[in-house]
Amino acid sequence: MDIREYLDQDQKKDLLRLLTAGSVDDGKSTLIGRLLFDSKKLYEDQLTALHRDSKRIGHAGEDIDYALLLDGLKAEREQGITIDVAYRYFSTAKRKFIVADTPGHEQYTRNMVTGASTANLAIILVDARQGVITQTKRHTFIVSLLGIKHVVLAVNKMDLVDFSEDVFNKICDDYRSFVTQLDIPDITFIPMSALKGDNVVDVSERTPWYHGKSMLEFLETVHVSSDRNFEELRYPVQFVVRPSLHYRGFTSSIASGVIRKEDEIMVLPSRKTSKVTTITTSDGEVDYAYPPQAVSITLEDEIDISRGDMIVHPNHLPKVDRHFEAMLVWMDEKPMNPDTRFFIKQTTNTTKAHLDTIRYKIDVNTLEKSEGDKFSLNEIGRVIITTNKPLFFDPYMKNKNTGSFVLIDPVTHKTCAVGMIIDRFTGKDLELTISGADKEKILKGESLIKRKERTKLYNQKSATIWITGLHGSGKNELAYLLERRLFDLGATTVLLDGKSTRSGISRELDFTPADRAEHLRRIAHISKLLNDQGIITICSFISPDDSIRKQVAEIIGKENFYMVHLNANLEYCRKNDEYGLYKKADTGELKYLPGVDMDFDIPTNADLNFTPENKEDSIKQLLDFLSNNKIYPAE
Repeated sequence: MDIREYLDQDQKKDLLRLLTAGSVDDGKSTLIGRLLFDSKKLYEDQLTALHRDSKRIGHAGEDIDYALLLDGLKAEREQGITIDVAYRYFSTAKRKFIVADTPGHEQYTRNMVTGASTANLAIILVDARQGVITQTKRHTFIVSLLGIKHVVLAVNKMDLVDFSEDVFNKICDDYRSFVTQLDIPDITFIPMSALKGDNVVDVSERTPWYHGKSMLEFLETVHVSSDRNFEELRYPVQFVVRPSLHYRGFTSSIASGVIRKEDEIMVLPSRKTSKVTTITTSDGEVDYAYPPQAVSITLEDEIDISRGDMIVHPNHLPKVDRHFEAMLVWMDEKPMNPDTRFFIKQTTNTTKAHLDTIRYKIDVNTLEKSEGDKFSLNEIGRVIITTNKPLFFDPYMKNKNTGSFVLIDPVTHKTCAVGMIIDRFTGKDLELTISGADKEKILKGESLIKRKERTKLYNQKSATIWITGLHGSGKNELAYLLERRLFDLGATTVLLDGKSTRSGISRELDFTPADRAEHLRRIAHISKLLNDQGIITICSFISPDDSIRKQVAEIIGKENFYMVHLNANLEYCRKNDEYGLYKKADTGELKYLPGVDMDFDIPTNADLNFTPENKEDSIKQLLDFLSNNKIYPAE
């Protein structure tokens, strides 16, 4: 066999991803090290270093400490434990393997979840002297949670119990009674001694009562290809490629299903249909493709498709919804803030999401359920999530790729949680999330959204900026300029002025003191409603009476009311009168114009006082004022 033929055969070998889990010192790293050693997959320098380090820092007495091949971190070697997930690659004549050696400590649960997320099979080790313990149950639960369908219970250190068949059988019975609560369809039991090599690569003569395969033989022959979903096409578009005017393709890795030329497909969310014209891989054009191949496809029709869309077969559609139930594993060292609106990434789709409810948290050691309103590091629970836009998903147990997601902190951009979707959450179910306290709020007309939630969403503190001054003082120019600048900065604002409001909500009112007071009262209530929704309101009104301004502040709430006085003398205002109101007031055609036949009470308690000459400087001071008072931005 020449080198090309050998490499071609090696390339076509099946790949098995597996993880090892177990309690501290159960022999996980030793097992994988032994597999590497006995399968002759170590280089000479690795062997030399292994013999040297076994004598210097090993924990296996006179024997070689195979765990040193995996415990690569200095802290791990010093303590004789595994902290991080150690990935190792090796191959045999029949199969290639990627092994994730995961830590056994409870505080490293998130590390185990990381290692298990891509695994097809899990080896859970137990010490024959200890049997099934709390950590065994915890690791089995996590394996079940992550949808791993093949589990090997490796009863290690059988040499320390004289290879007793009774001890092995009791451990197997104990494990079977526990695992019936979980969804793991394929479980295999192997007695072994990782340190001595019994039943690791070859079947041991010291266990004549065991008639199964050795660990390596089992790993080489276990059938995992059928675990993939080849029935339902899920092709989440990652990139649109347009290298020339004559080619417009859509690239991605196939999440599930098989895609063929001439297949009729549907694009979500548009639900437009077309046919596949070409399928291209790194090796050229093919007639069909399957997971996990990365391909580029072209379609018969020109359809608007972008990243985040999903291509499916019309007769096998995923769930499309904004509400779903999921199991969540909290990965961030910082505890969860229930008010945070996270980024959620699912397949190639990214949007905002909120954790509506934590239905329960689950103790990974006892499987007991408990209530809670937030998660801390390594905690697991069942949650209800609502996203800003619909996602295209399947239950995780049916399709890992489309049923999994991560939550990302919007500030630090750290991955703070991983989740496995259980199913969509229907409107009928959502009604059950309204608590008695919520119902009381609804009856009172109070929002279920907290003010601080709106502050975090908009990055602004709701407030009313009330600009007062004589007609012609430049109030409106200042108000509209402020609105423009805030909008450009990303703020959410509403501007109210006399012209727009008197043509609508107050069009039956005139300018008598009583009607003016009623008009401003209405404006105050509108401003309060807008503030309650988290919006910054900019109001530009003459509002000449000090007692009315105080009433307006009371309605809005003094903590949200900020007054700006545009101090311009009457002569300036007359020159700046573009509507000719002062002339009409002088001739008696118009009554109740402040400054002419009605007093204007100059504010003595304004938060800011400006003159009309330099509006740019006034805007700058206003923006500085909003920033200093954490109105915008709120942080």
